[in-house]
Amino acid sequence: MDPRYGIPHTVTVTIPFRVAKRGGRKEVQLPLGTNNHSPDYTLIKAVARAYRWRQILKDGDMGTIAELAEHEKISPSYLTRVMRLTLLAPDIIEAILDGNPPSVGMTEFLEPMTPVWAEQGAALSYEGR
Repeated sequence: MDPRYGIPHTVTVTIPFRVAKRGGRKEVQLPLGTNNHSPDYTLIKAVARAYRWRQILKDGDMGTIAELAEHEKISPSYLTRVMRLTLLAPDIIEAILDGNPPSVGMTEFLEPMTPVWAEQGAALSYEGR
């Protein structure tokens, strides 16, 4: 301790966090209740693609998922999994776009999920923030 100021020479700062995988990369996540999240651009891009692909199919520009997948140069299976994002509840989509998504990675979002919006938050361990 510095006798002139009564201040210790060293200070220890503890910051609680965890490391999670998002979009194939590691990300530092702060505890719940903190809003210091950076947007998950991989997830945002996937949501945008899903809605664009849904609109292409709806407009009839492409007749089938297989045709659209061939045009996009991706597998029909991947296209179908990404399009599941269009079934997410509006509050979850809003949280993703605001950079405050549920604490799960892209893999969990692409898995089959209940279409019931009220149940999706619990399935993703997300109760809104």
